[in-house]
Amino acid sequence: MQLIESILADAAAITAIRRDIHAHPELCFQEQRTADVIARALTDWGIPIHRGLGKTGVVGIVRNGTSDRAVGLRADIDALPMTEHNTFAHASTYPGRMHACGHDGHTAMLLAAARHLSRHRHFDGTVYLIFQPAEEGGAGAREMMRDGLFEKFPMEAVFGAHNWPGLQVGQFALKSGPVMASSNEFRITIRGKGSHAALPHNGIDPVPVACQMVQAFQTIITRNRRPVDPGVISVTMIHAGEATNVVPDACELQGTVRTFSLELIDLIEQRMRAIAEHTCAAFGAQCEFEFRRNYPPTINHPAETEFARRVLGQVVGADNVLEYEPTMGSEDFSFFLQAKPGCYFVIGNGDGTHREGGHGLGPCMLHNPSYDFNDELIPLGATAWVRIAEEWLAAPRR
Repeated sequence: MQLIESILADAAAITAIRRDIHAHPELCFQEQRTADVIARALTDWGIPIHRGLGKTGVVGIVRNGTSDRAVGLRADIDALPMTEHNTFAHASTYPGRMHACGHDGHTAMLLAAARHLSRHRHFDGTVYLIFQPAEEGGAGAREMMRDGLFEKFPMEAVFGAHNWPGLQVGQFALKSGPVMASSNEFRITIRGKGSHAALPHNGIDPVPVACQMVQAFQTIITRNRRPVDPGVISVTMIHAGEATNVVPDACELQGTVRTFSLELIDLIEQRMRAIAEHTCAAFGAQCEFEFRRNYPPTINHPAETEFARRVLGQVVGADNVLEYEPTMGSEDFSFFLQAKPGCYFVIGNGDGTHREGGHGLGPCMLHNPSYDFNDELIPLGATAWVRIAEEWLAAPRR
């Protein structure tokens, strides 16, 4: 690995910041302390900052030379609403909150890169350091854009990264095209007519309506969707009734839909609505259908992906830059990629053996209460960020 010496020298100090952030996790749009830590560090290193985009977002601005070219690097900063099982020294001090997805580590990697870039400005142009809130369900990327991120800080491209348990330390993975799915939720209320369970003919039972509906939804995947287009419909909640001898007057279904294309979201929403409304009508029930689109699919741009593949290969060797297998998880970096060319890639977090004594018994997987970020990644991730910024600004304008 071709790691930058000054970043290696700073690793202990940046690790201390990472562990402090881990010990003080904050949920989406509440990351005030985290933003203060980031802002204080950037300011101490002589990096101008802008605060308040997306409520708690921080943007650092590192300029050099006379070029008007610019590139953006993004780290997410929020935690999850879950209780940590680890008991090591830097475990969460806030009950019910935990950095179980490694956003503390993403922040640390970008801070390490920022410190190097502020000292060694081997580029001509501007590097925007985007510390984004509320990735975990709050669409912080979208909110930063609504607050003028790309108007205030015009950039040619934007890059994001996420740690990936199971992938070896020293390896990256990326892919052109769809890499993460859209995230969508639905809620369907079937309104029938309650009755005594011994006299069901006096009512309209919403439960068999719901059963028909759940079965019919899967025909969208097997008969309406092209077999080569990935899509998942999951009914994850069914709520009805309060007593065993009463036919309820309503039943509610909730769940999620995941796809890799906006066209398939359109199809699934249209067909689900039609099935829900017509099934209810066939049984004499009423239907209330809600479909909420949360995050669009994360779709990497081809040219920027190949650029990132080449630069990462220079850091760890081409054999250690793997082809990423798309996942049905979602990521709000997708909003950035709808507005700007860019690439989202993953960096190996290892198998969990890096965890200190006092970790929980669960695996070191994302969104697991025994997870912890691997601090070995900080110099590697920071080096990757620096090289991406330097190489982008040195390459011919696209």
